[in-house]
Amino acid sequence: MPDTPNDLPPAAQRALAEAAERRAVQLAKEKATPKELGGRDGPDPARYGDWEKKGIAIDF
Repeated sequence: MPDTPNDLPPAAQRALAEAAERRAVQLAKEKATPKELGGRDGPDPARYGDWEKKGIAIDF
């Protein structure tokens, strides 16, 4: 098994670089999004289908 990214084939090195770039873009988007005040902690309920808080159905 390769010890460093330089030991990997060029295609694998490109894939790792692209993945790092995608992670950096996603992190920048998350930092640019304003913090919701009084909202839920955790994943977006609209995306993950979690429409309740402490057993009570909520709507926003």
